[in-house]
Amino acid sequence: MVAYVIVEPMEVSDAEAFQAYRPLGAAAVKAHQGLYAARGADAVPLEGDWTPQKLTLLQFPSLDLARGWYDSPEYRAARAVRAGAARLRLVAFDGTGG
Repeated sequence: MVAYVIVEPMEVSDAEAFQAYRPLGAAAVKAHQGLYAARGADAVPLEGDWTPQKLTLLQFPSLDLARGWYDSPEYRAARAVRAGAARLRLVAFDGTGG
């Protein structure tokens, strides 16, 4: 049962701190069996009023592993580095339509 996490960067106020966060976040994704299906991809709005500039799509073997990644000590440490440097939107969902 595959799961996905969509990440939308909303605002980056400290590019240097955000760059320091990225490898920490990537290591946490890998440590929790996740992978990047797309990273920093340009978004092309097709319908509605959602107009993100860039999107990242993470894939995990299950929604439980995605949740475990987000709540993990590794990703909490990455989020601490990102704190005050960038605001993101993240949403996880079951990719099987479950």
